[in-house]
This record gives sequence, structure tokens and C-alpha cells, in this order.
Amino acid sequence: MRTLPAITGRNEFDALVVRTAYDDDRAWQDVRAALLAPWGDGAYEACVHFVDDPAWADAAADEILPAVSADESLAVVFLADRTTMRSVSHPLLAITTLTREECVDDEDYGQLTAFGTEFRTTPAGVHDVHANLSIGNLGFEEYAAWARDDSEGMYRSA
Repeated sequence: MRTLPAITGRNEFDALVVRTAYDDDRAWQDVRAALLAPWGDGAYEACVHFVDDPAWADAAADEILPAVSADESLAVVFLADRTTMRSVSHPLLAITTLTREECVDDEDYGQLTAFGTEFRTTPAGVHDVHANLSIGNLGFEEYAAWARDDSEGMYRSA
């Protein structure tokens, strides 16, 4: 497994979006524009920290999670992968940073990951997910359940 570069300069209020697909720069610009749009009916400014470095090309979750683990305020990381770039709705892959070691026991970890450790979300959903996980208002498992129940398997911000 390769070692990825450290992520620096992320403000704790910024959603972390890592680009892992580099075959369509136009799609990436569209994803960035969607992520930088105001959210919450336009009431909130988008705060996003982008990692746009080819060193992260084709990185998988098991490579990315150790690289972001030093950031204790980070509950979720979003990947702009091939699926993101190829789909019209640009769904990003949301991955929880929760580890078994952070939980009381296996049962606790099982409950918190009952619907998986990742799900897809529209760009508009990134801010909702990040903000609510950051303040502990909702859990990752709730968003993963909503994504599972969606006809296309993704979380869509209201």
C-alpha cells in the first residue's frame, strides 16, 4: 500500500473532498462548482477543502483513511472518484473515518456501521452530511440508511 501525502491547511469546518479520478478535467470543474454553491436553501456559504493532487489518483478508502486519520475533527471524507466524474449527478463517495478502536465494543461499532462505512451523496448533500456529523446532530449510519433507501442508492439533501 502506498503512502499518500499529508493533508494540510484544512479548517475544521471545511468538508474534505479528495479527487481520485483524473481523466476528465471538465467533470472535475463541474463537481467543484457544485460543491462551492451556497447550500441550505442558499443560507450557508460552502466551506470545502479540496485535495487535487495526482498523487491521490485511484486511491482507495483503505489508503485514504490512514492519510486523514491525524485529523481528529474529521468524521467523514468525500471522494470524487470515477463514478463521481462519469455520472450526471456527480455523486461523491462519503466514507466514515470511524474505526473500531474509537468504539466501546464490537456491538457499538456494528450499530454505527450497520448500513456500511460508505455511501454516495450528491454534491449538495456533502455540506449537510459534514455539518451534522461535525456537531454530532446526526450519525453516519443515519445518512447511510437514507442512501440505502434511495432508488439510486444515494443521499440527497432536502
